[in-house]
Amino acid sequence: MPQTYSAKQFKAFSQELDGISKRTMEEHYKLYQGYVNKTNEIFTKLETVDKSTANQTYSDIRVLKVELTFALGGVKNHEIYFEHLGGKGGKPEGKLMEYIERAYKSYDNWVADLKATGISARGWACLAYDWDSGTLFNYLGDAQNTFPIWNASPLLVLDTYEHAYYIDFGTNRGAYIDTFMRNLDWKAVDKRFEPIKPFLK
Repeated sequence: MPQTYSAKQFKAFSQELDGISKRTMEEHYKLYQGYVNKTNEIFTKLETVDKSTANQTYSDIRVLKVELTFALGGVKNHEIYFEHLGGKGGKPEGKLMEYIERAYKSYDNWVADLKATGISARGWACLAYDWDSGTLFNYLGDAQNTFPIWNASPLLVLDTYEHAYYIDFGTNRGAYIDTFMRNLDWKAVDKRFEPIKPFLK
């Protein structure tokens, strides 16, 4: 049986966000649903693809496997993004704050780096924990399948595609990132950090 994904529900869609309109969220959710649908379609097609024709230049299985990374990446990134919207901003606490400050010297330095990373990205910025170095880092991704940092766990994801902000902010991506931070639910971010804590040095 092929893997099957369903579009999830998120609290950010049942409340008023500070500076991010309901229309933006509704349109954004439609896009996420599209990624879910295409992911399921690709998994279904992979069940019957002719593997004997596999070829690195062009083959049906190559196309399906490459595009799966984009579709499924769109599902996973949006789910993290939506999960930690709908909060009150502020600052993280405990170990999460400690490791942000350890990596960036101060919380303000981290915010400045995340904002600069987001402005520089064509699609995504991601705070992740690197299991090899034991540190946090803000990664840049031009698309959801262009920055798979192996052995790293994403904690916070910032969507910087225009669909995430253009209705409300036009081309002012910096203002959108500031607004994103005001709506960030640090408890949701810390929940993703929780399984990492027993292994921290």
